[in-house]
Amino acid sequence: MAKLLVFTDLHMLPEGKTIIGLDPVQRFSAGLAHALRLHPDADRLIITGDLTHHGDRESYLRLKALLDGLPVPVSITIGNHDERETFLSVFSQAARDENGFVQETVDLPDARLVILDTYIPTRRGEADYASGLLCEKRLDWLDRQLLDAGERPVLIFMHHPPHDTGFKGMDAIKLRNGDAFYDLVGRHGNVRHLFAGHVHRTIGGSHRGIPFSIFKSPLHQQPMPFDIDDTSSSVDEPGAYGIVVTTPHGLQVHTEDFEIAARARTALDRAEGGLSG
Repeated sequence: MAKLLVFTDLHMLPEGKTIIGLDPVQRFSAGLAHALRLHPDADRLIITGDLTHHGDRESYLRLKALLDGLPVPVSITIGNHDERETFLSVFSQAARDENGFVQETVDLPDARLVILDTYIPTRRGEADYASGLLCEKRLDWLDRQLLDAGERPVLIFMHHPPHDTGFKGMDAIKLRNGDAFYDLVGRHGNVRHLFAGHVHRTIGGSHRGIPFSIFKSPLHQQPMPFDIDDTSSSVDEPGAYGIVVTTPHGLQVHTEDFEIAARARTALDRAEGGLSG
């Protein structure tokens, strides 16, 4: 059995900057501290993109300072808000494939983890702005990782969902070639679960027979109405992270709304203090 901590959509900013009044560094720091305190037995921390909000060097440096020296190994990839070359200039030891994409394979005793890079440079105003792509080189790399896995269960982690999630605006900027992705994984038959971010909501289900989980951000969330076109809409709902536990018969996927948990803990401590007084 293995335990994985999963964060996504950190949206780090330079010092003094906020998003809808929220400090992304403070939010991620709180979530990370909560996860490591409650799950010191975690085998790996996985971060699935949108590490920064503007892809700038200062924000990557702030993130690196938080991740350096952690007691668990870290797997990290990038999303549409990132910038690959700037990321790699700061995270020079980050895993990447032979073509320089920020993706890797990690073998655990009971599963293979495949972390994919779905980033493609786009400019605001362009068609498919902020969407993702797995180019032929990345699809070929994925094909080889799945082939090499054989019958070992495979868990895939990526930023952009490769299918619709029900949110009109976000579905317009999902992975562009999701059908090609599913055609490929379907040929191998060993992918047991897919994990993504990008949408800033907790979503679970299945697509073409493969279960998937999408996690919320530790910072801000997508408004719940399905028909919103604006992909930059944000609400101050509690931040969260995911906990994935492999089992002899499959896996479990949990979501921890760490801010709610912290508030509940504070209230309980106050209540216990009042009783003891």
